[in-house]
Amino acid sequence: MKETLPSKELGLFKKILKCYEQKQYRNGIKFAKQILSNPKYSEHGETLAMKGLSLNCLGKKDEAYENVKRGLKNDLKSFICWHAYGLLQRSDYKYDEAIKCYRNALKWNQNNIQIWRDLSALQIQMRDLDGYSESRFQLFKLRATQRASWIGFALSLHLLKEYETATNILEEFRKSENQNRQTGKTPVVDYENSEILLYQITLYIEGGSYEKALDYLNRYHDEICDKVSLYEYQADVLIRLNRTTEAVQIIKEKLINRNPDNRAYYKLIERAMGIENDERKRHKLYQDFQKKCPSAQLPHRIPLDFLSDQDEFRTHLNVYLKKSLRKGQPALFKDIKQLYRKSEEKMRTVQELMEQYRTNLLSHLSFDSDLSTTGSEDTTTIVWVNYYLAQHYNHLKQYDQAMQLIDEAILHTPTLIELYMFKAKVYKSKGELDEAVECINEAQSLDTADRYLNAKCVKYMLRANQIKEAEEMSSRFTRDGLPANDDLNEMQCMWYQSEVAYAYNRLGNYGEALKKCHEIDRHFTEMNEDQFDFHSYCIRKVTLRAYVDLLRLVDVLREHPFYFNIAKLAIEIYLRLFDEPLKEDDSSLSNSIGGKPNESNVLVNGKKSKKEKAKQKQQESTENSNKENEANKNAKNKDKMMNSNVYSALHSEPLVPKQLEHPKDALKEAERFLKPLQTFASDRIETHLLAFEVYYRRHKLLLMLQSLKRAVRLDCKNSKLGEQLKLFSSLVNDKRDQLNDYVAEVIFSELDRIHSGSLDNELNNLKITN
Repeated sequence: MKETLPSKELGLFKKILKCYEQKQYRNGIKFAKQILSNPKYSEHGETLAMKGLSLNCLGKKDEAYENVKRGLKNDLKSFICWHAYGLLQRSDYKYDEAIKCYRNALKWNQNNIQIWRDLSALQIQMRDLDGYSESRFQLFKLRATQRASWIGFALSLHLLKEYETATNILEEFRKSENQNRQTGKTPVVDYENSEILLYQITLYIEGGSYEKALDYLNRYHDEICDKVSLYEYQADVLIRLNRTTEAVQIIKEKLINRNPDNRAYYKLIERAMGIENDERKRHKLYQDFQKKCPSAQLPHRIPLDFLSDQDEFRTHLNVYLKKSLRKGQPALFKDIKQLYRKSEEKMRTVQELMEQYRTNLLSHLSFDSDLSTTGSEDTTTIVWVNYYLAQHYNHLKQYDQAMQLIDEAILHTPTLIELYMFKAKVYKSKGELDEAVECINEAQSLDTADRYLNAKCVKYMLRANQIKEAEEMSSRFTRDGLPANDDLNEMQCMWYQSEVAYAYNRLGNYGEALKKCHEIDRHFTEMNEDQFDFHSYCIRKVTLRAYVDLLRLVDVLREHPFYFNIAKLAIEIYLRLFDEPLKEDDSSLSNSIGGKPNESNVLVNGKKSKKEKAKQKQQESTENSNKENEANKNAKNKDKMMNSNVYSALHSEPLVPKQLEHPKDALKEAERFLKPLQTFASDRIETHLLAFEVYYRRHKLLLMLQSLKRAVRLDCKNSKLGEQLKLFSSLVNDKRDQLNDYVAEVIFSELDRIHSGSLDNELNNLKITN
C-alpha cells in the first residue's frame, strides 16, 4: 500500500535520491534511517528500497536484498521499488530478472526516461534487438529534442538492418541540427558532426545505396574530419559502382601516397583495376610504385608472392634480400617464410641465394662473386646471413646445421640478443627444454629491462614445467606488493595463464590447471560484461562506427584461439577426471604417478626417483605459495570490496584447486566449456570429436550421431573420427534391441549415409529431445 510522506520526510527522501546520484551512500543511509525511525513510516516501501540500493553499493549484499524486497512487498505499485529491485538484479548480472523488474516499473510510470534508458541498455546487452528498438522509440517520443534520442533510435534500426529508415531519421536529425546552427542555438561540433556523417555513409553502403553514399561523400567532403576514412569509403564505393578510373586515382593519390606500407591499399587498387589474376599487369603496377615510393617495403615485397617466372623471381628476390640484410632486419625470415608455403621451388631459390651470399661474404666480404667488389659490405652483414640461414634450417628440422650457424653468429657478435633467443628456439625445437631455458636466461640477462625478453623467458620456463621460477621471473614486471599470478590474472594476461595451465596438466596437477582454465573463462565473461558501460557512452560521444564494431566483436568473442585452446584443455581434464576420479584424500600430483611413463614419474625399486621427489617438492612449494597468495589477496581485497560501488557477482565463487579436481559432475562442467565451442568453433573438427566423447559418457546416442555427422563433413579421413565411428557402430549394435524403433531407424539410416559418403554438404541439425 502506497504511503504519502509528509513534507519533512519527503524532503529527506529527496536527499536520499540526491545522495545516491552523487554516490554518497552512507549519507543516504543516514537519511533513510531518519525516515524509518518514525513509527508511522518504518515500513515505507520506497525508503526501504533506496536504503537497500545504497547498502548494495557498499557491498552489503544480503542486507540490500532484504530491504529492497521488504520495500517492494509493502508497495507493489511503486515504480521506484521495482526500479530499485531491477538495479539490484542488474548488479548481480541477472539481466533477465532485471528486465522484468523494469517492465513492471514502467507499468506504474510509463514516461520515466531513466527506466527506459536502463531497460534499453539491458536489452542491447542481451541482444534483444526488437525490444531495444521499442525502448529507443519510446525515448525518442519522450525526448525528441535530445540528440541521443535520434541517434539511439537510428542505431536500433541499423541493428535490425532497416537501413533506409535509419538513414532517414539521421537525415531529419541533421536538418534540425543545421537549422539550430544557423539560428545560433547549437554550437558547431565538427568532430561529432563528422562522425554522424560517416556513420550515415556506412548505413548507405551496408544497405546497398552506393549512389547516395557517394553523393554524401562528395557533398560533405569539407565537413568530414577523418580524411583517411573518407577516401577509403570513396574508393570502395567507386569500385562497387564500376567507376574504376576515379577509384584508382583516389587510391594512388590519397591513400598509397599517404601510407605506402599498407597492404590493404594495394589489394584495393588491384581490385579496382581488375588485375588480381594478371601477373604481368600486377608486376608493372608494383614497378611503378617502386619508382614512386623507393623507401617503401611493400612494393618490393608483394611481387615475390605472385611472380611465377623463376628468373624474374630470382632477380627480384636478390634485390630484396640484399637490401634487407644490409639494414639488418631481424624479422626477415618471418617475412620470407610465407613464400615457402607457396612453392618449394621458391624456397630452394631463397636457400641458394643465402648460401651464395654466405660463401662470398666469408671469401671477400661481398654479396657478389665478383672479386672487384671486395669489402663492399659491412662486417656485420655475415651475422644476419647466418641468422637467417639458421632459422631456415631450423624450419627444415635440420637442427645441427642451424645450431652450427647460430654459434658462428654468436662468436662473431656475442652481444646480439636475437642470436641467443633463436638458439633457445633451436633447443626447444629439438626437445631440449632445460637447455633452451638456460639459453633464453642468458639472453634475458643481457637486457633485464626488456619486457618482451622477460615474457619469452617466462614462456620457455613454463614449457619446461618450471612454474615457480617462471612466476619469480614475471614478478619483475608486475605490481609491487601483489603476487605475480594475481596481478597477471587482473591484467587478463591469458598467454601466461594458458601456459601455466598446460604446465600443471603435464605435471598431473589437474586442480591448478582447471583453476587457470576457469580464470580465462571468466576473462571472456568479463569482456562481455564490460561492454555494458559503452551502450550509453558511445551514443553520448557519437563514436557510432566503433560502437557497432564493438557489438559485432563481442558477438563472436569466444571464437578467439585463447578460449578454444583452454576450453579444449578443460574438457579433456574433466573427461579424465570422470573416467578416473581422484580419491578425496589424494592430490592430483600423487594420482599422476605411474600415469604416463614418458613423464619420468615412475617408481624405482619401490621408491620415488630423484626427479619425482624434486617434482613433488616443487609442487608442494607451489601449493603453499598459492595458499599464501590467496590469503594475502583476500585480506587486501576485503576492504576494497566493501567500499566498491559495484559488487561483482562474476567472482562470487572462489576457485579452489582441491574442489575443482573433485567435481560433483565432471561431464556437466565439461559441457559448460563445450557449448561455446559448438557455437563459435563449429568449423573445427576437434569441437565435434570432444562433443562425441562427452555425449558418449552421457549415453546420448543421437547427440553422438550429430557430432559424428558434423565431424565427417569437416574431415572424413580423420583417424580419431574413424575410431569414434567404430565405437559408435559397435555401441548401437549392442543396444539394437533396447532402442525405440524410430530412433533405431534414424541412427542406422544416418550411419549408412556416413559410410557411403552420401551426406549433404549443408549441416543438418538434428532436433533432439533429451
